[in-house]
Amino acid sequence: MRTDEFDFILPERLIAQHPLAQRGASRLLYAHDGVLEDCRFADLLRLVRPNDVLVLNDTRVIKARLFGNKDSGGRVEVLVERVLDTHEVLAQVRASHAPKAGSSLLLEENLTVEVLGREGEFFVLRFPGEEPVLELLERYGQLPLPPYITHAADVEDEQRYQTVFARAAGAVAAPTAGLHFDEAMLQSLRDKGVQIVHVTLHIGAGTFQPVRAEYIREHVMHSECYELPQATVDAIAQARAAGGRVVAVGTTSLRALESAAQNGELQAGSGETRIFITPGYRFHVVDVLLTNFHLPRSTLLMLVCAFGGMERMLAAYRHAVEQEYRFFSYGDAMLIQCDAGRAPPAVNNHAGQSPAYKI
Repeated sequence: MRTDEFDFILPERLIAQHPLAQRGASRLLYAHDGVLEDCRFADLLRLVRPNDVLVLNDTRVIKARLFGNKDSGGRVEVLVERVLDTHEVLAQVRASHAPKAGSSLLLEENLTVEVLGREGEFFVLRFPGEEPVLELLERYGQLPLPPYITHAADVEDEQRYQTVFARAAGAVAAPTAGLHFDEAMLQSLRDKGVQIVHVTLHIGAGTFQPVRAEYIREHVMHSECYELPQATVDAIAQARAAGGRVVAVGTTSLRALESAAQNGELQAGSGETRIFITPGYRFHVVDVLLTNFHLPRSTLLMLVCAFGGMERMLAAYRHAVEQEYRFFSYGDAMLIQCDAGRAPPAVNNHAGQSPAYKI
């Protein structure tokens, strides 16, 4: 398949630059059974069922962006891609000339960081002293907002660009489908009989990179770390036994689950994933996907097209543009019934409760 088959025209005004006043105030486009319904995010409570299991990504965004100078005096911008251990990170370094191994960077006027070497497009940096690097980043770093958000991160972003269930520090981008949930919604879901469980996938900056290859098979997927607890595997098995569905909150939760089931059986554990889900992929675990609207020509749009059917998802995106949904990280959400690979249980039509559009 050609990459340009996953392109679409998006007016700039539809790129959400700030979150709504309330987390749960977003719109929700529901794609199921060949129709689209324009809903509110609060409608998720009626669209999920007792015995369903909702899988959240509990990664926490770190303050991964730092500015400073090379020891030669040139300006640099550092974006941490991954924390390797207590003192070392893998990072992008933007500078007029790439720093050499053995040189140092003075970041935020306080941190003299050593350049240990290079791994492809990234640099291995060592942070000084005894204090763990995550604490240093929290003190000196800035929240790394996505490149399509034009303002510098402020106090509002530090609160709202984290999910309310964020726990494991390590991501450089938020699992944005989770941003819509507040504690009240999570409790209402539990009260309905929905199990809520977690995975951890630390999202890297590669999530924002467009696919530049002419054909998608030529794209080299970025690598990310994930961890799947045994409790989540057990909850999914219980939900299946009770006739429930697996609802992945976000493409990152879906990627973690599908990565952990590549031998056909879901297995707890941790690892690296480069899974690249494109149309034709057969899904092993996930029945329903809650996700935001994604960038044109992106791997995440390709994943969505694999999950919901390419023609239907591109039609859904055209509908979202026509109806002026808000796009990307601070934008609205979409709930998608699986239309590929194995067939999930049927989803009720809810006729008459909201407008439906054939796709």
